[in-house]
Formats: sequence, C-alpha cells, structure tokens
Amino acid sequence: MSSSSSRLPEPADPAGRVAEPVVRARLFGRNEETAAPALPGPSRLRRERRSLLRLREELLRDLGGLMLEMVRRDQFRQDLLLERCAELTELDARLAELDGLLAVSFSLRRAPVERCDCGAPILPGASFCPRCGLPVGERDA
Repeated sequence: MSSSSSRLPEPADPAGRVAEPVVRARLFGRNEETAAPALPGPSRLRRERRSLLRLREELLRDLGGLMLEMVRRDQFRQDLLLERCAELTELDARLAELDGLLAVSFSLRRAPVERCDCGAPILPGASFCPRCGLPVGERDA
C-alpha cells in the first residue's frame, strides 16, 4: 500500500486515537522534528484562529454531552474526561500562541523591530529569540 503525504497516519492504538506527535503536528501545523516555520501573514493567522475557535466550541459541546451521558448511564470515566480536557488545553495553548503571533505581526507594521540572526523578530524585553532560542545578548557574538 502506497502512502501519500495528504493521508493521515494510521491510529496508534485500537481505540482510534492518533499518536500524540501526529496530533500536535496536525494541530500546530508543523513538523516536530524541524525548525519553527517563518512568521505567516496576519490573514493566515486570523483564518487559523477562526477555525480553531470553531473547533474549540465543538469540543466544548462534545465534552458537555459526554459528561451528560456519563451521568445518565451512571458510568463515570475520569480518564476519558481528562483526555478530552487535555485536547482542549492544547487547543487553548495554540490559540494563545496565535494571539501572540498576531500581536507581533501587527506590531511589525507599526514600528521597526530588532531581528535575530535567524530572521525572527525580537520582541521588546525578550531574553531569547522565539524561533531559534538564542539569548538576545549573545546574538552579536
């Protein structure tokens, strides 16, 4: 069987859950083994943020429905609830990251920003580069 780059990987276990690095790669839109991507444009960031907000609302509704069904059937499964809450927490972290990237994107338009050797913008007061992790004071060395 040939695999294509657009196909999703096979589930990691019989329950249908996909391995965590694959979920992170799909959720965060990058390969965990490569360097961080360049800063995308604001329109792309806003589009991703809107789609993640819709997904968040759907996951919250599903979580409420799952809890209701557990109460109705008197079968409480804490592990399942924790798994769904972890998904929402990851999603919230990505939304916070997008908000930060949007703020940087808009601040780049307003005032010139100092850049690291790797090309990433250095935020005022930052100690490290957000892309390569190099300390700000050691960039010139």
